[in-house]
Amino acid sequence: MSGHVSIRLASERVNHCVASNNELPQFYTPGEVITGTQDFMRGHGTYVEDDSLKASVAGVMQKVNKLICIRPLKSRYVGEIGDVVVGRVLEVQQKRWKVETNSRLDSILQLSSVNLPGGELRRRSAEDEQMMRKHLQEGDLISAEVQSVFSDGSLSLHTRSLKYGKLSQGVLIKVFPSLIKRRKNHFHNLACGVSVIIGNNGYIWISPQKQDIMVDDNREDIQNYEMQNA
Repeated sequence: MSGHVSIRLASERVNHCVASNNELPQFYTPGEVITGTQDFMRGHGTYVEDDSLKASVAGVMQKVNKLICIRPLKSRYVGEIGDVVVGRVLEVQQKRWKVETNSRLDSILQLSSVNLPGGELRRRSAEDEQMMRKHLQEGDLISAEVQSVFSDGSLSLHTRSLKYGKLSQGVLIKVFPSLIKRRKNHFHNLACGVSVIIGNNGYIWISPQKQDIMVDDNREDIQNYEMQNA
């Protein structure tokens, strides 16, 4: 017996109701009709055809009042002020570093936006500019915070906190930025002795925790050894 198989194109699937903010986000494919009504405004990732609002990319719908957008699952990072990012230094320029942060344009780290060795707070001089490559050079990985967003969408970073700065002795993992949610804390110390920095730009840094404090047992052993050999 041969059965009949019915195939429906994405453009033929119509969602007559649009999910509200309290409901789980719905996934849409390119060409799929989001809504057949005219009560909504067209946002990013959508287009109007045959009096219907359709998705132009594969992603999840976001609705703000009457504005409907489709956020693609695979896209470049779009930064916001206060985001924690992990980036790689591409070039040392005059009074600034160019940093790759998985965004559409390269980010900028100004010389005035970093902590000098020793945490000294003063105006940057010509000597500091000459020593820039000793502080950060091409290929170095850093953690930073988005300080501002320029009109063209590029990001201005800063590392004026002890938790930010140059990264070493670890592994960099890259994921899609859409998989990272914005949280109050993106720095985590796991019980297994591993530190994790989850960048909003999809770059995740995994490194061993810094052993600043000795274990009590080890401290007692050292003290006993010193007393025996005194």
